[in-house]
Amino acid sequence: MFAATLDTTIEYLKGVGPKRAELLQKELRIFTYDDLLNYFPFRYIDRTRFYKINELDTDLPYVQILGRITGKEQIGEKHKKRIVARLTDETGSIELVWFQSLKWVDENVSRGKVYIVFGKPTAFNGSFSISHPELESYPRPATITGNLRLQPVYNSTEKLKKFFLDSKGIQKLQTLVIEQLLPEVRESMPAYILDKYQMVTKKEALLSIHFPRDVKALKGAERRLKFEELFFIQLQLLHNKQIREWKFKGHQFNAVGEAVNTFYKEILPFELTGAQKRVVKEIRMDTQRGIQMNRLVQGDVGSGKTVVALMSMLLAIDNGYQACMMAPTEILARQHYESITSLLDGRLAKVAILTGSTTKKQRTKLHEELEAGEIDILVGTHALIEDKVVFKNLALVVIDEQHRFGVEQRAKLWRKNAVPPHILVMTATPIPRTLAMTLYGDLDVSVIDELPVGRKPIETRHLYEGQRLRMFGFMKNEIAKGRQVYVVYPLIKESEKLDLLHLEAGVEQMSYQFPRPDYQISIVHGKMSNADKQFEMQRFIEGKSQIMVATTVIEVGVNVPNASIMIIENAERFGLSQLHQLRGRVGRGAEQSYCILMSGNKLSADGRLRLDTMVKTNNGFEISEIDLQLRGPGDITGTQQSGVLELKLADLATDQLILQEARNTVINILEGDPKLELPENSLLKTYLNKRSIGIAFDKIS
Repeated sequence: MFAATLDTTIEYLKGVGPKRAELLQKELRIFTYDDLLNYFPFRYIDRTRFYKINELDTDLPYVQILGRITGKEQIGEKHKKRIVARLTDETGSIELVWFQSLKWVDENVSRGKVYIVFGKPTAFNGSFSISHPELESYPRPATITGNLRLQPVYNSTEKLKKFFLDSKGIQKLQTLVIEQLLPEVRESMPAYILDKYQMVTKKEALLSIHFPRDVKALKGAERRLKFEELFFIQLQLLHNKQIREWKFKGHQFNAVGEAVNTFYKEILPFELTGAQKRVVKEIRMDTQRGIQMNRLVQGDVGSGKTVVALMSMLLAIDNGYQACMMAPTEILARQHYESITSLLDGRLAKVAILTGSTTKKQRTKLHEELEAGEIDILVGTHALIEDKVVFKNLALVVIDEQHRFGVEQRAKLWRKNAVPPHILVMTATPIPRTLAMTLYGDLDVSVIDELPVGRKPIETRHLYEGQRLRMFGFMKNEIAKGRQVYVVYPLIKESEKLDLLHLEAGVEQMSYQFPRPDYQISIVHGKMSNADKQFEMQRFIEGKSQIMVATTVIEVGVNVPNASIMIIENAERFGLSQLHQLRGRVGRGAEQSYCILMSGNKLSADGRLRLDTMVKTNNGFEISEIDLQLRGPGDITGTQQSGVLELKLADLATDQLILQEARNTVINILEGDPKLELPENSLLKTYLNKRSIGIAFDKIS
């Protein structure tokens, strides 16, 4: 007799077979019995309530009725054939109708028998019916997966439903696996952790997540499985960090020399904020330890991350090394290059830029100077990771907007030296705390949470289409004061699907309201060539045009202190993070700046919440928390990084306390037993040994 295990291929489960197995693999990534067991319900239907037939209402999503079949007949011919049964209780009767599986219904649904009926009631001509109801004999048979108070509901797909693998079909397969193999399930968490947090065993958790006895059992199962999921993510991340510190020695920046001191005391045109000073100090401490730094610097738009990065690069130069800074787009790379060269004013360091549009002649010269150590700071796009780009002694890499670069791209920079350079990652996208702990859980995190002195908070207003003339008047007033205006649209051309005020129509309207020669308008969008974009942006930067009409191309990389108004058309169509990034394009000078969110009159609940949030707060971290609840982690980061965010059960928006608990537990374990050599941690060691730990180490070893 064939004895299945949890690793057995799913096709051998009774009722599956090769065809259904192939579908389960393609649609739900269920390959083995264990995969099925770890495919959890997404909600539960309360089966504790029984309705009387006279209580039925079409507003009820599903009802459960206890009654007797008092009649059954087959009606119609060919494709109109159906079976209609009458179910009766002491308050009335209802029709049950089947259009499919008529042979099964004919053989298994018996007149005179009592059933528990479950389904969606519909009304026609004053009487109720239920199509294709679920039927159970009464009383229910007592099995470990029977007597359900809470009915599990599983996500399925249209293809699976054609093979009778809807939620009910998946539930039947779960019943088979649990009845056959639950005893084989091994514990995955150390006993001392279960005791400390009073959590149920793995067997109890799996049984109760699929077939909970009651709400209390379900809550206990969810807590246990969520904790385990987040715990093992943190174990991998923090163990990766630990291994990196053991394996990779780092350049030591012991000296704070002429470059840093001169820049700080003589050149820097403003006082650093307390937050900037704190982060510079953290970087300084990291680079003295003799191990590779891996630090994430989070800071809102305009909080002064570039100055922190520059001071870190000057620290590398003071210690005889080179530094580089990598940005995801040419516009942003050029912006950083111009900011750095402007701040240094031609002193202290030789700075160069390398992007896709650097000519062959320029590249040849740049490669020679870089390898000879004549270039101190190289700014660029992913062109920096090309094999031809060779540094003499690279010791610090600054990566801007890390989530836009792949793991392999970042690792290529690490290979530029025998001793891996220190890594400083910067992001202007405020990341919710829970997301930072999972996405960047192996990095040390610094937060710049103050705006530079003298910056005034941006005033944000929400206007409807009917208030457009008021908006034009406001623009004219600000332009008369010598200010400039951004106007951002979500689309370039009209879309049949989306009734949006698009950029081309916007330009026409703006040209009418702001005619030449009194006003000049720059137009920038993604379909233009780089040269044309650069030309139009330069006109705006130099003040030759007062209005820039653009798509979200200007979300990053444009810094015009004189621009004091950001108008976002169809603002309800943008995500919170994008709205916040766009707003950050203004407010960079000493003058009061404004962000105007234009929308239609009809707003969804989510759209209204996003716009209200923007009006209420300028705090990027507060905004990011609401964004996480609205959109989920994958959408916020734009990429599902290395599987970290493919969570089965835990929710980073709502399970913050469990995540913090799990992370603290891992920190305590690794502090007390770094190599997991204690017998009580053998399960954790086994877990790590089974997985390829350390993204970074695989790639650079």
